[in-house]
Amino acid sequence: MSEYIFKLPDLGEGTVESEIGEWFVKVGDQVNEEDVVGTMMTDKAAVELSSPVSGKIVKLAGEPGDVIAVGAALVVIDTEGTADEGRVVGRPSGPKQEPEETVGGPSGPKQEPFAAKAAPTEAAPTEAAPTEAAPTEAAPTDLPSARIITSPAVRMRAKEAGVDLALVQGTGPGGRIVRKDFDRYLKARATGTAIAAPGIPSTKVKEIKIIGLRRIIAERMQAAKREIPHFAYIEEIDITELESLRKHLNSKRDAADRLTLLPFLGLALIRALREFPQCNVTHDKDRNLLLQHEAVHLGVATQTPDGLKVPVVRHAEMMSIDGLAGEIRRLSEAARTNKVKKSELSGSTITITSLGKLGGIASTPVINSPEVGIIGVNRAVERPMVVNGQIAVRLMMNLSTSFDHRFVDGYDAAAMIQCIKEMLEHPATIFLP
Repeated sequence: MSEYIFKLPDLGEGTVESEIGEWFVKVGDQVNEEDVVGTMMTDKAAVELSSPVSGKIVKLAGEPGDVIAVGAALVVIDTEGTADEGRVVGRPSGPKQEPEETVGGPSGPKQEPFAAKAAPTEAAPTEAAPTEAAPTEAAPTDLPSARIITSPAVRMRAKEAGVDLALVQGTGPGGRIVRKDFDRYLKARATGTAIAAPGIPSTKVKEIKIIGLRRIIAERMQAAKREIPHFAYIEEIDITELESLRKHLNSKRDAADRLTLLPFLGLALIRALREFPQCNVTHDKDRNLLLQHEAVHLGVATQTPDGLKVPVVRHAEMMSIDGLAGEIRRLSEAARTNKVKKSELSGSTITITSLGKLGGIASTPVINSPEVGIIGVNRAVERPMVVNGQIAVRLMMNLSTSFDHRFVDGYDAAAMIQCIKEMLEHPATIFLP
């Protein structure tokens, strides 16, 4: 057997180690050159790694959540005599790498490429495997003794499948087990879903490791709340005229190019930052400096299946309403489909976040460090308001904002939001020179 040791390459940004995000292969699988074997997590995104050779997977470095040092063995592949050895993904081909190379280097004692802990395989199930294999089985003596009501056809199927009908919850009249009850039980048993037997509550607890993007989000949120004294400010805005303008513009557009409220808010924010540059700032805590930016690199918080990501619209101050809307749309879609580049997930100077239709009345967004401010959009609702002494139905929306009170005074924060409010309530002013 000829083994190729695929080591974790340098993923950039000065990383010295990386967390295993997900494996797409397991021990024993055959892979071809350039097949994606898994993902590694950096502080910004999940990076896919491709196999540099073809062969059979012999060993994996660990489980999702384990941290691997750059240069350490990641995957061992039996190349079965293939000649394409020594290539590392993302780098030019170098000298041939000998299969017997060890993690400790040629001068140290010969070692196994991994520590004693290895990823569990089908041949070596974990201790939790028996529970997963039979999540619903219980001793018959634990079940209440009652006559089981069902049809002969269901009894025959249960006998063929080796199922104790006492474990199946009946939903028919008098607790009768109908066909859909039995089908539901078989599906749940096959997928490992917990099924409570009649009269016996389920006690199964699913353990979920905090890994990957969720771990990074947790660490950053904790650091932001621990280190930044948040100052929250909420303002009510009448967006009746803005919504009328938005609908008018959208009536002449294709559905894919329709404008949301975010680009209007983005343009208003950009104009307000010209008057309040102290809010377009990032904090360099290592050098104890505030970096005041002329450019507006607008972060757009985006909910994805992996968690919250903040892609960045570069030089938003240079864009028109259409350009800003298109870039927000492109980056948000790239973030949701995991196609966003690492460079597009860093460098923002201020962030907008929106809960969309779930916007609620108010929120307290957490500042995206090292920024000093974040603008949150809440749900727009029609409400009776007093306008020029008369009661009228108006479309109202709250902006929920947070600022770093170390560097942004409450007066300045409130004044900037009032400036945004005035522009959104009189949307023509957004487009004035």
